[in-house]
Amino acid sequence: MHTVLDIIKKTTEYLTGKGVENARLNAEHLVGHAMGLPRMQLYLQFERPLIESELEQIRGMVRRRGQREPLQYIVGETDFFGITLKVDRRALIPRPETEYLLSLVVAKLPQPPTTILDLGTGSGAIALALAAHYPKTQVAALDISSEAIALATENTKSLSLGDRVSVLQSDWFGQLSGDAKFQLIVANPPYLSAEETADSLAEVRNYEPRVALTPGITGLEAYRHIIGHALAHLEHSGLIAMETGIAQHEELARLFTTAGYARFEFAADLTGRPRYAFAWVD
Repeated sequence: MHTVLDIIKKTTEYLTGKGVENARLNAEHLVGHAMGLPRMQLYLQFERPLIESELEQIRGMVRRRGQREPLQYIVGETDFFGITLKVDRRALIPRPETEYLLSLVVAKLPQPPTTILDLGTGSGAIALALAAHYPKTQVAALDISSEAIALATENTKSLSLGDRVSVLQSDWFGQLSGDAKFQLIVANPPYLSAEETADSLAEVRNYEPRVALTPGITGLEAYRHIIGHALAHLEHSGLIAMETGIAQHEELARLFTTAGYARFEFAADLTGRPRYAFAWVD
């Protein structure tokens, strides 16, 4: 009989050979998921023999990970800013960098916003995390992808936030009424250039939806549209907060200035890379 530790070791060796980063961590997550255990509880069961049904489930998941399918898609969920989201190939996997964006947003707001707009919602991560954080706030979540909208709707229902989160298919602001205004607009738009997308990890370029990765050749196309149109949908003293590419802030500063924002600033992520943009209206 194979024990839990035996399978973790074998899985780690296999995934290492397939070029998977953090192979041991991946192995522990996959084995834990098959056993229905949090990863840390595996350490208490290293000597436990695995039954054949568990081994068969593990083999299938390990094969998928060896083909570089993202771990989150295989286990079907991920934790994000205090909530658990269903994730699959219909939308981008929420990243730690985006969690940090929300931490910065919360720190910058003097009081809870009454209305929030999430542009390019994907799985619904930003909209639902902020709705959970601000229990009296109304949130609109927009995405151009019908598949992403379906996933965001499923997450909205599973988190019982449907009374305060509205999910709508829209090409950026296209389906909003002209007088719709928000105290906070948050966006994590596609910002990779076509070249960056082609050079990304296999997990990204082969599995995550391309429409959520790159808006075009330069990676700036979405920002030009968002920055130019957001002013019409921001309340007095409203804030727009965006995740960005690491070499885009000079152009974004020009776009904010040209559009007429009252002020703007940029911030780095936890690795020190320029990653976030914030702008306010009068």
